[in-house]
Amino acid sequence: MRKDVSLSTSAKIRLACYLAIPAVLYAIPPERVIHGHTVCLFRNLFGTECWGCGMTRALFSLLHLDFTAAWNYNRLVVLVAPLLLYLYVKEVAKTIGELR
Repeated sequence: MRKDVSLSTSAKIRLACYLAIPAVLYAIPPERVIHGHTVCLFRNLFGTECWGCGMTRALFSLLHLDFTAAWNYNRLVVLVAPLLLYLYVKEVAKTIGELR
């Protein structure tokens, strides 16, 4: 019985964290992410952009519903964003399933 209670508590905490993630990301000022220094190792070492460069800015712009900026930062956002959304919803649904 005690193991079930701890699993339920763990699932509740996980679910609260999953649901807080979009709110926390949305609360970050856009200037902080968009005009910040790049952390791309490839770009910092070789001075050229890789295929992933701009993806963080693109996803962040998409979160703020700026579709044009997201497309301009990295066009692969049309593939990556739905995949990340699918994985996010799948994890939330799995966690909700653990609570039942």
